Amino acid sequence: MARIDGRGARLMDNRAFKDQIYEQFGRLGKSLASPKRLEMLDVLCQGPRTVESLAAATGQTLANASQHLKALRTARLVEAEKQGLYVTYRLAGPEVGEFFLAFRRLAESRLAEIERITRLYLGSRNMLEGVDQATLLERVRSGAALVLDVRPAQEYRSAHIPGALSVPLAELEQRLARLPRRRQIVAYCRGPYCVMAVEAVEILRRHGHKAARLEIGVPDWRALGLPLESQP
Repeated sequence: MARIDGRGARLMDNRAFKDQIYEQFGRLGKSLASPKRLEMLDVLCQGPRTVESLAAATGQTLANASQHLKALRTARLVEAEKQGLYVTYRLAGPEVGEFFLAFRRLAESRLAEIERITRLYLGSRNMLEGVDQATLLERVRSGAALVLDVRPAQEYRSAHIPGALSVPLAELEQRLARLPRRRQIVAYCRGPYCVMAVEAVEILRRHGHKAARLEIGVPDWRALGLPLESQP
């Protein structure tokens, strides 16, 4: 039964309060109940993207990508801005990126299938040994390693590891002749489940380079409190 305060206003009862609060929490849960939406958030953690580029990056039609983005926008996880003929999407705030990383870590800690699938994929490509960020920093500072950012150039411009050279995967084979053979090359992309760095290391090794894959990406680097660079 609802209560009335001293001014005659109807007070919300305890159950109604809790039901409405958890209903709002449920809005976020519903928006995340799609593998494609999670992948889109992962890509947006790298920086703003147009609908067209998000669709291409996540292997979707433009119509499907637009519907998923509408759901994410309704939950206020992403924001949109129209620039000329194109609509650009970005995370609604840094806390969304932090949430995505925490969500990913929770999944990794609770779901053994993630490690099994990852080991099966990487093991078949001799990629199980990555390079941690501390080792990378030391090799970059000493000049012993050349760091390649193999993500699309727009993601590199948004944020990248200091000293990294932008060599998008699609351009790598054409630029191999310019890469030094006596230095180790460390390639990175969007994070542990991005395959661009895996493909880059395969190409580099096939052409005689000593190459390794950095497992973490820019969002992980940021979460560790390490410096990043960007370009206008």
